[in-house]
Amino acid sequence: MAVNPDFAGRTYPPSGPYAVDAAALAAFAAAVGSTDPVHTSGEAARAAGYADVIAPPTFAVTLAQRCDRQLVEDPESGIDYSRVVHGEQRFVHHRPITAGDSVVGTLTVDSVREAGGHAMVTTRTELATEAGEALCTSTSTIVVRGGE
Repeated sequence: MAVNPDFAGRTYPPSGPYAVDAAALAAFAAAVGSTDPVHTSGEAARAAGYADVIAPPTFAVTLAQRCDRQLVEDPESGIDYSRVVHGEQRFVHHRPITAGDSVVGTLTVDSVREAGGHAMVTTRTELATEAGEALCTSTSTIVVRGGE
């Protein structure tokens, strides 16, 4: 089954909430090699003016991909995840994701197009606190390889 082009413009219901804790942020910082203490020390983060430990900028992908699961697991999307290659990822941060945040994400399929026998699917995930404070806009393009 080919990727369903009619999904362009579709917005899924908000997913989550996803709890953000200091241990997860510190583990992510270690995994990406960040040594900035605002990612691992509440004291350092507060001294820098934050409420608590803040996420490295790319941490947002861990939350956005949880939201993207809605599209990938939707049987009507036509996406065969075994054929997916990650093409591009961009972030626009509205404020740092902080330990203690409870995050919800709203996924929109911005476009579905064919290129060279492959499907290019671009999604946008708006991450916000449960109270509605904008955190990050994550835009992702996946390539669903065509052929057998």
